[in-house]
Amino acid sequence: MLALSFQINKMKKNLLKLLTVILAVSYSLSAQSTVNETRVEAILQKMTLEEKIDALGGLGFDVRGNERLGIPQLKTADSPFGVRRDSRSNVMVGGIALAATWNTKLAEATGLQIGRDARSRGVAYSLGPGVNIYRSPLNGRNFEYFGEDPFLGSRLVVPFIQGMQSQGVSATVKHFLGNNSEYWRNTSDSMIDERAMREIYLPIFEAAVKEGKTGAVMSSYNITNGKYMSANGEIVNGILKGEWKFDGVYMSDWGAAHETLGTVNGGLDLEMPFGQFMNRQTILPLIKEGKITETTIDDKVRRLLRTAVRFGWLDRPQEDLSIPRFNQQGRAVALQAARESMVLLKNQGNILPLDKTKMKTVAVIGPNANPTAILGGGSASIAPFQTVSFLNGIGNFLGTNANVTYARGVNNYNNLANKIMFTGGVKAEFYNNLELSGAPARTENQTNINFGSLFEFGAFASGDTDFSFAMFASPKPMSARWTGNFTPKMSGEHEIFIQQSGFGESNYRLYIDEKLVRDTWRIPVAATESIALPMDAKTHKIVLEFKAQGGIAQPFIRLGIVEKGTWVETNARKSFGFIDFVVVRAD
Repeated sequence: MLALSFQINKMKKNLLKLLTVILAVSYSLSAQSTVNETRVEAILQKMTLEEKIDALGGLGFDVRGNERLGIPQLKTADSPFGVRRDSRSNVMVGGIALAATWNTKLAEATGLQIGRDARSRGVAYSLGPGVNIYRSPLNGRNFEYFGEDPFLGSRLVVPFIQGMQSQGVSATVKHFLGNNSEYWRNTSDSMIDERAMREIYLPIFEAAVKEGKTGAVMSSYNITNGKYMSANGEIVNGILKGEWKFDGVYMSDWGAAHETLGTVNGGLDLEMPFGQFMNRQTILPLIKEGKITETTIDDKVRRLLRTAVRFGWLDRPQEDLSIPRFNQQGRAVALQAARESMVLLKNQGNILPLDKTKMKTVAVIGPNANPTAILGGGSASIAPFQTVSFLNGIGNFLGTNANVTYARGVNNYNNLANKIMFTGGVKAEFYNNLELSGAPARTENQTNINFGSLFEFGAFASGDTDFSFAMFASPKPMSARWTGNFTPKMSGEHEIFIQQSGFGESNYRLYIDEKLVRDTWRIPVAATESIALPMDAKTHKIVLEFKAQGGIAQPFIRLGIVEKGTWVETNARKSFGFIDFVVVRAD
């Protein structure tokens, strides 16, 4: 009995010590929170109304500072799986690959290394991770996201954010909400009922806010249930900031704001890349009219200041020169994640691993086999320090023991469009309106139909080109017509492809020999379409009409005609007759 009484008293003392520690920690955190809020309020009180409004608009890829009050200008940087800012960087695996690892510790390590890379470049807001649900295989950004399962995504996003933010870098979880199509993303409406929203679309964001304590959330471009997400007060103010008590920054995706009143009152705190709608000229008159309150403005600035204080941005330089930009720890994490994300589904004849003593000839075929295509393009792309393509890796492994040949296999759309030989060129007419009305603003003769520019994802991902602010130059609405004569080499079925930008809404009509063969003038269908038509070996009149609404993207369209059966290059087809092993890497 004495021994039992002694053990009980010992347990009571230990519990009392533990309770004392918990209370002390709780008091310390509460006191720190009070100090931070007091500091935030002190800065806010020193700001003029005009300075507060100025803070709500970005400066390209920076968040505006205030030199008078000692608030630094803060850098942001894409991508969700690396840091695309100021120099080449480590490239982590895509979100869908990280999800395939089912490894929460690896997710934390990935976030941490991106945070280190961000600090080495002075970046405050890392514009990721992307966490939208994989609902359709046609969504161009699925590779960034954590797959189709809300629970798996929720368990990965929390440690990812915690790892990143442990380095003094704010995560920016995106794209809130219902971003499941890149094409027509500025005008499509994601109609989501309450149950689907709560069970499928919101859980990862909720985990990011409640458990991960993300510093920022980014709005999507699309409309959700009738309102743009940059101005959707029911969801942003009601759920994100209301139910979940999110106290960080809700920023727009680049060019995702569309008007002033709804955007300000709908919950947006920071308009990027510039204050096109959230600025003095637009907001001050609405405050005088009583349609916007200064209290609403104060809440937005308070969130910006709170985040800056929380991450220490007011107390130290964000750039940490002690962290190497060529980050070997990050490279090791990237390699581990790549390995863990792979699954070998079939190994017929035990051909793998390759036996150097048996292999004589290996053909590597496909446009992504060389040069290296790391990610799926767009804002997630990063220029790495170095890459190893499929061709490089296989060739280096086999060395002089085997012949390793390579063929792209299929040509790219740009080359195919430029190969068309129009008799006498193409007449191009450009109009400063959407309906080809009136006299053309300019007319010129062109070699082919390849208008505007679209960066090639493979080249972009491998660092051969760079992301341009031209995307956000707010081009004005326009339309154009191209007219030319084309004579096929032989009669037979041909495929006519049309590729246009998926960033902004654009439409086209295609006529062949005065007959309308494709019409997306009212409702756009896809970024790239192919139409199979029989064509005789005679001259055919080709007319392509195009219109672009303007907005965030420069207008772009190209047309090509390919004889059926010639998509695959001749040298690639011939390779199959004499090789031991084929590696096919398609687009």
